[in-house]
Amino acid sequence: MRGAWREASGWAAAVAMSTVIVGQVASIARSELLFRDGDSLIVALVARSILEHDRLDWMFSGVLFLPETAVYTVLRMLLPALSVMGVLAVNAVVNLLVLYGAIRLAAGRRRPGRAPVAWSLIALGAFGMLALTETSSSRDALEPASLLLTTTYYSATVIGAVLAVGLVRRWFDARGSGSSSPLLSVFAPAQSRHSSGARTTSRGEDAHRAPGRAALIALSGVVVVSTVTNPLFLAWATAPLLALLLIALHPRLCGVPALRPLLAVAGGSVLGMLIRIPLSAWIADPGTGYAHPTELLRSAEYYGALAGDRLITPAGIGATALTFALLLICLLRTFRPGSRDDASRAGGIALAAYGWFTPLATVAGAILLGTHAARYLEPIAFAPVLGLVAHPRSIRLPSAVKVTAAIGAVLLAAGAAASVPRIHAAVTAPDPDVACVVDWVNASGRTGGGQFWTVRLPKLLLKDPAQLVQVDHTLRGYNWLANRTDFAAGELTFLVEDAQTVPWQIAGDPQPDAVIGCGRYRILDYASQPLRIGPQRS
Repeated sequence: MRGAWREASGWAAAVAMSTVIVGQVASIARSELLFRDGDSLIVALVARSILEHDRLDWMFSGVLFLPETAVYTVLRMLLPALSVMGVLAVNAVVNLLVLYGAIRLAAGRRRPGRAPVAWSLIALGAFGMLALTETSSSRDALEPASLLLTTTYYSATVIGAVLAVGLVRRWFDARGSGSSSPLLSVFAPAQSRHSSGARTTSRGEDAHRAPGRAALIALSGVVVVSTVTNPLFLAWATAPLLALLLIALHPRLCGVPALRPLLAVAGGSVLGMLIRIPLSAWIADPGTGYAHPTELLRSAEYYGALAGDRLITPAGIGATALTFALLLICLLRTFRPGSRDDASRAGGIALAAYGWFTPLATVAGAILLGTHAARYLEPIAFAPVLGLVAHPRSIRLPSAVKVTAAIGAVLLAAGAAASVPRIHAAVTAPDPDVACVVDWVNASGRTGGGQFWTVRLPKLLLKDPAQLVQVDHTLRGYNWLANRTDFAAGELTFLVEDAQTVPWQIAGDPQPDAVIGCGRYRILDYASQPLRIGPQRS
């Protein structure tokens, strides 16, 4: 009963913590990514198409957003009274809660001398602190933690990676409880290993075979789903786990016992990629378009500049210091685990090793592939916090510290209560410019167009989203994160533009009949001379 109470208390604290984090992010410039960014609205657009029974012919990027769309659609159905922005805010809280659940799984099961709930909350708090230091409205800023709050910037892939390494840890725990501990041999003398194995009974192996089998099945499922929805999972989870497990296969380390999770990860990844083949009609870029190895030096310069921009602010310096501290914890808990519990020690070593190895490998890989996107480096935010739950030992706290913790819990609850009005204010804040565009288009009853970064938000809020067609600056149909049924309109009678719009290059350079000002937007009315939509491109 005490264990159930601790788990329930942990979830309650995670709800409060998540609400505070979302309340802060929703109230600053970073909310632009949460509520208005062109990429961030794809899941809401797809969910609307599903719920309104539209004909679906969506073209995605390399990411299919399957778990994200499922979660948002369910929330939209359960919360019909909320606005789109309200559901996006709730979804942000849910993302953080699911991350807590994944961290809690990675922390291992409760047993005497361990405090996995408390350390899972500390890990979530560390991740939240990173997110709270991120204030830029730019999607290109090196501020990866807060991206988890969005429905599109790989939130499901982050959670899938944590679940995968957590399930590997659970397998090691189950295996170690019934037999000699995998990975422990990396640090234990050979004689100790053999004596430990001699004490193992077949009855112990049988008792822990079922949890180990369940962990492997769950691991395979997580890897398959995560790979299908986003091949970036291969870089964030598959490759690091395979590298660590291959090292553990050495006879002097773990040996054959490391083979099962290795096969589960490798097999699940291959199966996931095979499943993507029949889905290729809805994938604009299978991944090859993201890699440009010849751009290696420019990539290094790009990420170096992003890091420099981050380090010129006090918040950025604080976040960097926290990240390095977490990486140091991961290193210490890999090579000096300090736990006498063989079962938890082995799984904890694997978890801690993932925590420092994955960020380093991800940064190196992103540069070697010549990429130019800060979001690819999200492991630098979520992986290091796993070191906090690698060996979640109980700590006897002085009475004064316990009192301080109790006061902190009260303050956290108060902060969560105060954050609800902040979130409400953020999601209900009027946007007269967007409202102007939406009202004009709704009243016109006509079909127009605009470029990707310009029309996504007005399109989502229209009575009929098909009235705004996504085109490029030459009026070619831009089928990137778009429902291709929109292009059946054939022609456009107006264009919507803003500061993000690339200057139009239209054959014949036709002049609009009228220009309607809507704050940061302009509507170019071509009612008397409709514009043809050109061939589609992505």
